[in-house]
Amino acid sequence: MTATMDAADSVQREPEPEWVSCARCRMLLYGKRFARSAKVCPGCGWHSRLTVRDRLDSLLDPGSARPLKPAAAVHDPLAFTDLVPYTERLDRARRETGLEDAVQVVSATLSGRPLVVAAMDFRFLGGSLGSAAGEAIVTAAEAALAGRMPLLVITASGGARMQEGALSLMQMARTSNAMAALDEAGLLTLTLVTDPTFGGVAASFATLSDVIVAEPGARMGFAGRRVIEQTIRESLPESFQTAEFLFEHGLIDGVSPRKELPQLLAVLVGAAAPPADGWSDGVPDPVLRDPETLSSPAIDEVVRRARVLGRPTTLEHLANWTDGFVELHGDRAGHDSPAIVGGPAELNGLPVMVIGHQKGRTTEELVRRDFGMPSPAGYRKAIRLMRLAAKLGIPVVTLVDTPGAHPGPEAERTGQSNAIAECLRVMGGLPVPVVTVITGEGGSGGALALAVADRVLLCENATYSVISPEGCAAILWRSSAPPAVSAAAEALQVGAKSLLSLGVVDGVVPEPQGGAHRDPAAASALVRDAVVCALRELHGRDSDALVAARRARFRRFGSAEVRPKTRETVK
Repeated sequence: MTATMDAADSVQREPEPEWVSCARCRMLLYGKRFARSAKVCPGCGWHSRLTVRDRLDSLLDPGSARPLKPAAAVHDPLAFTDLVPYTERLDRARRETGLEDAVQVVSATLSGRPLVVAAMDFRFLGGSLGSAAGEAIVTAAEAALAGRMPLLVITASGGARMQEGALSLMQMARTSNAMAALDEAGLLTLTLVTDPTFGGVAASFATLSDVIVAEPGARMGFAGRRVIEQTIRESLPESFQTAEFLFEHGLIDGVSPRKELPQLLAVLVGAAAPPADGWSDGVPDPVLRDPETLSSPAIDEVVRRARVLGRPTTLEHLANWTDGFVELHGDRAGHDSPAIVGGPAELNGLPVMVIGHQKGRTTEELVRRDFGMPSPAGYRKAIRLMRLAAKLGIPVVTLVDTPGAHPGPEAERTGQSNAIAECLRVMGGLPVPVVTVITGEGGSGGALALAVADRVLLCENATYSVISPEGCAAILWRSSAPPAVSAAAEALQVGAKSLLSLGVVDGVVPEPQGGAHRDPAAASALVRDAVVCALRELHGRDSDALVAARRARFRRFGSAEVRPKTRETVK
């Protein structure tokens, strides 16, 4: 026996059937092999429902689960009877499942890291949310709070328990308040959505977690499919409310096959682990801070190099210099912008939240990622990840490479200006260290939205400007001809030497000879070392002091009392 609970142990496991028919593709499956594959169909990937006992055994470290007993809840508060009395339904569910109610709570470890788990079992009255289930969720949250541990909730529910009337409705607020207490305490919360998750569970604790992942095909929503179809008198697509549908619409962070869940959840649980002492000792700082040490290449060449598609992208940087990166998705409001990527990672042993623009390399990827130009959903996703970093007390690293924010009509309709403004405000007030590296193009407010940092670094052949040279030439020179564009770029002083002299950036990260695209791996290593050294300098600083210094940094720009060097000295 592995990660199991006393209550369920009182009911003997039913033997696996010799043959099982897949509920989706109807393939005939050998029962023992099906069980060994975590009850996932090898043909179509259908994920069968698991009992709470099997679920915990599949996720947690063997022998680590210890049951936590919730306080007693009201029993049949309405003396409810439909076709049979509610008390009979409860007694039957308890006999058949060996569970006291629909939620089981354990403290356990996952890859050696402690956590609290509240797992729902659909067999118990459809996983419905009644007083006892609500008490179990609250008990789990309070145990996580007392032990300063992450909370994982595993959902499987048809919704509220009608037999308990308004008391069932109150569990939505009761459990939501318990989740809010964990937010206020800075503790990580995770939700694993399994099939199905509906009604009051979906509209309360299930969707309040910091990170939400789902099994393939798992359905989640407030109203059920049939209710919606009857209301609107239309048929809905087969994918409606599935995990894949939710992911596409930015409502969950990811869809993960059952076999991959233990590793994924283990990485997430470790996202806020404290770094070891001396976590970055010995890393040399490559950053150049004296403008006189920088060359002055032709401005046209600087602009060209900043835009070369061979420069390392955010995802390539992450692959080169972090461990355990988990990309999180969605703005939780119906959209996800692929032009911004981000999630927790481990950098030289330090947990960090990395957020960056992502252009891509091929034409297909550039189009799919909107050429690295984020929609409002991208900035709202970034805000969500920044707030999660602040909650967990981990630094934020942003990598900037964008021509600018997406300029389309849909972006305007969905609040592009507001999203950028909110990003600026949130980033400026983050109580954790923030380091930005402009790795390619730093275009306008679309770039600045991810660059309100304690330390702003610029790659040697990157650019940073209020507008593109082409846009400036078209407006002020009234020309799109190359000479006008070159003149605009020169006048805007978009290159490293000018930006460092102006104090807009704090340092310049050198690149391999000829540009980062000549040796992407070496260029990425230099960026990594620059980020590590900047974080090493900021590590351990008081949060109020960090915010005050960051705001003072941006307060200086444009002040007559802080005079930048003249154009002649920049040259």
